[in-house]
Amino acid sequence: MNSNPVADIEIPKLERKLPSKLTKQDAQKILEVVDNYPYGKAFLRFRNYAIFATLIYTGIRKGELLNLKYTDVDVENLSIFIRQGKGNKDRVIPINYRLAESLQKYLELRNKAYKTCPEFFTSYTHDMGLTESGLKRLVARIVKTSGIKFSLHKLRHTFATLMLEGGCDIYSLSRMMGHSDIKTTTIYLAASAQHLREQILKHPLN
Repeated sequence: MNSNPVADIEIPKLERKLPSKLTKQDAQKILEVVDNYPYGKAFLRFRNYAIFATLIYTGIRKGELLNLKYTDVDVENLSIFIRQGKGNKDRVIPINYRLAESLQKYLELRNKAYKTCPEFFTSYTHDMGLTESGLKRLVARIVKTSGIKFSLHKLRHTFATLMLEGGCDIYSLSRMMGHSDIKTTTIYLAASAQHLREQILKHPLN
């Protein structure tokens, strides 16, 4: 054919929804619920708190959390190395002192429990990495106890939004999130009403 018969037909625009996220208060409540849950063993308390703190303070994906190796976490130098994240890309995520403290406490209990498997987050009953089903059960328990409906991906969105509201620049956030295109990260600008309010106050005639 010499011409495209649909060339003049307008392409429908796909719906673009803002990412679902939690408030700062809900994120804090989740951490409080995880910390105060009536566990039978101290290992579970410190491990589970370290898991949720890592998700909320770094925004890593579920697969990246489960694939995290013991040697990838450098508490002393405040960094986590993500091996072959989405798109088979490595990246380094800085961590704050609060997360480093919770990871250090978990590591102490991990060593006392004689866990020697390469995975960072381990099973309680076996010397092996935490499984996807085990993580799913843990999330379901905290959702039920806290009364807050969330998924691991919503925690990732929450991290991104809170980082922008805290003053993080979009380029640094994109690197930490592991986005191949910064356009993917810019959607969080629209998702953060607080960030937009702070920016509008910079109008010179305000």
